[in-house]
Amino acid sequence: MAGIITVLPLGHFPETVWVCKDFASFSSNDSAFKSYTKQVDELKMQVKDMLINPATDPVEKVKLIDSLCRLGVSYHFKSEIEDQMNRVFNLKLNLDDRDYDLYTVALVFRVFRQHGYKMSSEVFNKFKNDDGNFKESLANDVNGILSLYEAAHLSLHGEDNLDQALSYTVAQLDLLASQCEPHLAKHIAVALQHPFHFSIPRIKSREYISFYEELESHNEVLLKLAKIDFNRVQLLHQQELNEVSRWFEDLKLASRYAYARARITEVYMWTVAVYFEPQYRHARIILTKIIKLMSIMDDTYDSYATIDALRILTDAIERWDISAIDQLPDYMKFLYNTLLNLYGEFETELESEGRSYGVSYARDALKQMMKAYHIEAEWLNKGYVPSFDEYMENALISSGYHAVAISSFLGMEEIATMEAFEWLKGFPKIDKAAQIICRLMDDITSRVDEKKRNHVATSVECYMKQYGLSEEKTVENFQKMTASAWKDVNEECMRPTSVSTDLLTRIVNLVRVIDILYKGEDKYTNCESLKGYIKSLFFESIPMEEAIEGN
Repeated sequence: MAGIITVLPLGHFPETVWVCKDFASFSSNDSAFKSYTKQVDELKMQVKDMLINPATDPVEKVKLIDSLCRLGVSYHFKSEIEDQMNRVFNLKLNLDDRDYDLYTVALVFRVFRQHGYKMSSEVFNKFKNDDGNFKESLANDVNGILSLYEAAHLSLHGEDNLDQALSYTVAQLDLLASQCEPHLAKHIAVALQHPFHFSIPRIKSREYISFYEELESHNEVLLKLAKIDFNRVQLLHQQELNEVSRWFEDLKLASRYAYARARITEVYMWTVAVYFEPQYRHARIILTKIIKLMSIMDDTYDSYATIDALRILTDAIERWDISAIDQLPDYMKFLYNTLLNLYGEFETELESEGRSYGVSYARDALKQMMKAYHIEAEWLNKGYVPSFDEYMENALISSGYHAVAISSFLGMEEIATMEAFEWLKGFPKIDKAAQIICRLMDDITSRVDEKKRNHVATSVECYMKQYGLSEEKTVENFQKMTASAWKDVNEECMRPTSVSTDLLTRIVNLVRVIDILYKGEDKYTNCESLKGYIKSLFFESIPMEEAIEGN
């Protein structure tokens, strides 16, 4: 039976930009890493003294913390930043007490919100006229408008003043960008496309280091620390990218499943977006391998296999038993075996740490996702277009973001407790919001390409059918739903939180990946669009003024 089931290649995806040999030079460079680490440790002591200095003005302390976050080095000072944020917040700063400008007020507001402190959005009332509009005197305050724009993305439900601020600042920045010096104009253009709060931290840090260097007010110690640490961590990422690309090559997954998108480099970038810090090396390796296999499974269900073969595959995954392999078509056998082996390896690896329980949660989430894929395949086979509500009930799971979120916890050691997995298994609000953002942004951008081939109806078609709206109006409504889901994400991050903020950050970062992958176009499929990001993250170190010993 397995030998006569045919396959129908329906997807014609662009070829990968990268091949394994591109990373052959990414071998261990211990001497450079040790040299970087020595310098980082020395600079950290200087920055730590700045952070804990009790004589520093509280607002200046918040500005310092913001610089550390935006430069990508705040992870070195986690406990110090926590202590200082608590201390400053407990002072109950009244930003009306002194003549703080819009830039400062918006920055302080944003930093507190980003650290989970629910500062009132009423702090912006002093910048409004009696009619409730922002004062005309602010119109040319480029830095203030930009700071308010970034702060407005931390809004919660019911904060109409921040919605107003966002509309106002977008309009003003469009006008002001043409009047600024080039480096600021570029910074504004990037911010309008990808605001800081919505963006992948590692990418934003690389961008901000260049911008920060151009500021006359920049701190040389912070700048040097940011540059050296970026290059130091990049060496680790290069080694890991070499490792996962060799794993992908050794399994011959690209040649065995030529119908699927060979995106191991892009998937690794995805996991670096979730956690770039050195201590999460094991987590990155685990998540990269899981997402890569999920991607091949996605293309198998979506673009290649017959409905008969998919029924057998779905049943085999539900059974999760190697004996089920005999029923599968030949081309699926290796994929199924690889899937079972991979999760078995993770279970063995984590068992020594007493945390193998996490693998069962990840496996169950994968099974849910495969069932959701199968439902969509059955809809396509029957020519059935579900209502939007019916579609979304299934599509939130088929987005893969619930399974990816659970998988992202696997390598996070002791903070990823069984209670944390149980919490996420229950589809908390932040998890559902992530799924909504992923699904809607994916469908908005990919619907054009998917119309070119035999593909199940997307949320766009289902919404148009249920509500009788045009495609343009549907997309507009989806953008509003996405904005609302982001407010759910923000609310879930306000203190006190349900689980560790370290875990919540992974889910927030997964949402941020979507803003890169699916804003404007499907960059995961059309991977040429990600080439610039990948080069800046993994191939191009930041130039240093003086030579680094050992590099």
